[in-house]
Amino acid sequence: MSAPLLSVRGLSKDFPIRGGILNRVQGSVRAVTDVSFDVAAGETLAVVGESGCGKTTTGRCILRLVEPTAGEITFDGVDLRTLRGAELRRMRQHIQLVFQDPYASLNPRMTIGDTVKEGLIIHRLADGAAADKRVQSLLDEVGLRPEWTKRYPHEFSGGQRQRVGIARALAVEPKFIVLDEPVSALDVSVQAQVINLLQDLQRDRGLTYLFIAHDLGVVEHLATRVAVMYLGRIVELTTAETLFASPIMPYTQALLSAIPLPDPLAPRDRIVLEGDPPSPANPPSGCVFHPRCFHPGKDVACTQAVPPLEEKAPGHWAACIKQPAGTTDFFLPAAALRSRRAAVSPAT
Repeated sequence: MSAPLLSVRGLSKDFPIRGGILNRVQGSVRAVTDVSFDVAAGETLAVVGESGCGKTTTGRCILRLVEPTAGEITFDGVDLRTLRGAELRRMRQHIQLVFQDPYASLNPRMTIGDTVKEGLIIHRLADGAAADKRVQSLLDEVGLRPEWTKRYPHEFSGGQRQRVGIARALAVEPKFIVLDEPVSALDVSVQAQVINLLQDLQRDRGLTYLFIAHDLGVVEHLATRVAVMYLGRIVELTTAETLFASPIMPYTQALLSAIPLPDPLAPRDRIVLEGDPPSPANPPSGCVFHPRCFHPGKDVACTQAVPPLEEKAPGHWAACIKQPAGTTDFFLPAAALRSRRAAVSPAT
């Protein structure tokens, strides 16, 4: 088996909490805790979970936009945490980011032509007329007119701006792109267009994606594998098909049960979790999900032991001490899960 393009081991990120007259550190927010996964070349790993679960922080740590507190990040055989200065800049040619907000991620004082060209100039890939020609080709590739290079971001819709952001990421010929909820700010019809564009680019260019999202319908359509995060930890990791067919973690089942049904009169099997997610500044002991867990076997052990991410079935990893290895039994009725999965219509 070939080595993964990206390998993350034990990734953690704590943000200090400061206060008092002397602005001393009084605690920390554990945004990401002991996260490990691999991403193979050409696949799409989706990272899903509630807001504040650490999805975006994980992506930014991989890109070194925020410095990890601990862990190893290896990209194409290179330890990214050892890179500094010019070496890190050169590596960023191969790892790019598409931001969530297409309105805030573009400089309003720069034309879209200059925005896309900037990466070419910084990495010395093209200049002058060659760079202009390359920019026009990129705009055409993402579905924008090449003659629009002199226009400014305020002249475009949200979907068009996101296409500019995608063109900017593609300009330096990356191998790997972190997609930070790239369609969450767009209308549903525009979402489908951008998703299809991302799939076409992946097929034509052989790209690898880390797709951060909360829309499970989009995830099932786009992802190869899915990592479910809760309070900074990965609690389940498997293929998209397996996750939607037989989720192990109660939290994953609750997420699936929240998928909207197209028929408002259809019977619902919604799992309503009790309470609010704990604060990442003061996470619970043991399993981070135990205060809201509905597992029929939950007991005091769940409050004491931190469950490791174990392979419960071939290719299916979960962090639950009450779910023994070698089984994929789950608690929501199978018929309900199948109806939920059928309700998630692929984007067209």
